[in-house]
Amino acid sequence: MEEKNKKRNLWFYPLGTVGRDMIYVLFTNFVYLYVLYTRDLTNAQLAAITGIMVAARVFDAINDPLMGNIIERTRSKFGKFKPWLVIGLLSTCAVVYVTFNNTLQGWPFIWLFGVVYFMYSITYTMNDIAFWGMIPALSKDNNSRNQFTSRATLFAGIGNVAASVAIPLFTTGAYALGGNAQTAYGRIALIICILAPAFSLFTIFGVKENRDDMAKPAAKISFKKIVKTIGGNKQLLIMCVCFLIQQVGNNIAVGGVGANYIYFEFGYEGGLYSTFTTVGMAVTAVLMVLYPVISRKIHRKSLLKIMMVVATLGYIVQFVSGMVMPTGTTVKFWVFTIGFMLANFGQYGMYLVMMISIINTVEYNELQFGTRDEGIITSMRPFLTKLASSLVVVITTVTYVICRVTDYTNDIQDLEQKSNSGLITAEEKDVLIDQVISSVGHTQNMGLLICLTVIPCVLMLVGWFIYNKFYKLDEDEYERICNELEKRKEQDAQKV
Repeated sequence: MEEKNKKRNLWFYPLGTVGRDMIYVLFTNFVYLYVLYTRDLTNAQLAAITGIMVAARVFDAINDPLMGNIIERTRSKFGKFKPWLVIGLLSTCAVVYVTFNNTLQGWPFIWLFGVVYFMYSITYTMNDIAFWGMIPALSKDNNSRNQFTSRATLFAGIGNVAASVAIPLFTTGAYALGGNAQTAYGRIALIICILAPAFSLFTIFGVKENRDDMAKPAAKISFKKIVKTIGGNKQLLIMCVCFLIQQVGNNIAVGGVGANYIYFEFGYEGGLYSTFTTVGMAVTAVLMVLYPVISRKIHRKSLLKIMMVVATLGYIVQFVSGMVMPTGTTVKFWVFTIGFMLANFGQYGMYLVMMISIINTVEYNELQFGTRDEGIITSMRPFLTKLASSLVVVITTVTYVICRVTDYTNDIQDLEQKSNSGLITAEEKDVLIDQVISSVGHTQNMGLLICLTVIPCVLMLVGWFIYNKFYKLDEDEYERICNELEKRKEQDAQKV
């Protein structure tokens, strides 16, 4: 890649993910909370919501490699990635707007929720696979890929943090737009659905990717090709297992359990959860910026071990503070938040290492089978992320049932609806919600705490053990593979 293209791409490529990650956070991390706090749910309806989310995310996960295969076949004057960036994002915005801007209740809402949730699974996948699939087409150099990946995750983190701060702040408590959750979520969804296409323009019009492989005839779309690529690449399979386990544990906190623990333990105020997520996630920006430098100094397996130790310490701080410190105090909130910061820092470092490790199996695949199959291999990251999110939904729902969370959220949503209808003022609503929160039992909070700390820590340790034991594509081996591939190309050129 020409140096001028690389410098340009290092800005225009990552800028495109800011808005789409805001959409991802809104729909993935907050749609369950939106339903809990704006709908009166029976146990049957809660089960239906859970079933829809799990089925749609499993379908979404299965759809990812297929979408990667379709991208590999795409041949257009705009390349194979950009058409799907546009189609996927615009259709996703339409689906998300409808999801958060309706007032249906009961089973009619459940039916609508099922339709939009499955539609989101299709539309966001189009965009997501195309976006992350571009990285191997931007550079074959290991250090350059680290730069693109860390820069993209940095800007994704900016979008993630911005959404994670703004959504609870302006939908819950004193600063809720319109004075109630229903109106607030609708307005937030509209704003994000405007920002996402605006940011995507940077990638669509500014990025220049390598399109040399498009001169070759497109491979046929088939599940056999997908299965062969994934099943034949042993290092990819190992990374799939590691990444899935790590992502399940990493996403429990932001999947709803963290928000409900904060609300039940410290008060129903969006500013508290915004502070919790801001402190917890902002520190990862340091890692995002410095990762290319760190990766040149510390090998991935050593870095992974360091991050595992940091995250474990964070989980211990969270658990101990939750168990022994007095309920609802400011000191407890900050100690608990610092623990989350450490845990999130370590988990995010592990995420970066594992994501690079998945991408590097492209060259391993090329050496073994003669084809890169970038679209299929890079589709495994979102595939596994979505599969993990379906498991998180199950864990979250089981926790809610055991801890009787809906007993309290149904009371709160009833007050939100009365405020939305003008039956009570926003100030009266806040007072009555405080009374509901004060009735939450110690057992309920302890159940949420265990789900928030113990389960993620155990899963993280299992993922680290598998990676350390079985993944072989370290820096030296990856360099050897790249050198071998260059020798093959030189030999092929001499034959011609």
